[in-house]
Amino acid sequence: MPAVFFPFFDIWYIVLIGPAFILAMWAQSRVRSTYQKYSQVVSSTGMPAAMAARRILDAVGLYNVEVRKVPGELTDHYDPRHKVLRLSEGVYNSNSLAAVAIAAHEAGHAVQDQTRYPWLVMRSAMVPVTTFGSKFGYVLLIVGFLMAGFLQSEIGIPVAVIGLLLFSTAFVFSLITLPVEFNASARALKLMESVRVVSSPERVHAKKVLDAAALTYVAAMFIALMQVLYFALRLLALTGGRR
Repeated sequence: MPAVFFPFFDIWYIVLIGPAFILAMWAQSRVRSTYQKYSQVVSSTGMPAAMAARRILDAVGLYNVEVRKVPGELTDHYDPRHKVLRLSEGVYNSNSLAAVAIAAHEAGHAVQDQTRYPWLVMRSAMVPVTTFGSKFGYVLLIVGFLMAGFLQSEIGIPVAVIGLLLFSTAFVFSLITLPVEFNASARALKLMESVRVVSSPERVHAKKVLDAAALTYVAAMFIALMQVLYFALRLLALTGGRR
């Protein structure tokens, strides 16, 4: 039973999670290489990313959304609670295609917030549930496995099941994140061209930046799915062995 309690030493954990982590590392590498490539390409308008975001926001009537600089690298995000679009230091003042594309993507999230995009509303509502479930659920999983395996307690299985359900909220959250991110990118590409932040030929290159970033969310969803599958299979094996 030690493989159940210490999954990182279980060959089946490596078999299931290994490909997901490889995909995640490849996705991160793809994002960085694509960003570095297009961060060297200046947009035809020469407009800094912060100004590009401001133009997009104003074009859709989001005058109340502030654009601020935030420390770090690729820490760009939109804060729906405070209505603030935060751009990282390397993006804020940059007039590269990569920076403008990232700023437009975050502006796309602001538009989603304005229109109450259903998937964004659902994701925002799941944040506290996921934060609690992903942490406390893992604890219940381990406690349940220990109780059922070492202590031979009948309560262990129900505890582990509850833990698995709570832990699965991380997968649901990452799954909901996919349409949110893809939709934000689609909105960004349309808005960038319509407000003349980039030219039509540059739109293709901007899309490459956003597509590369989207791969990281796909990888995160895949990792979450494999983790849930691993514990589900271990739970089935445990219940089967007790019959």
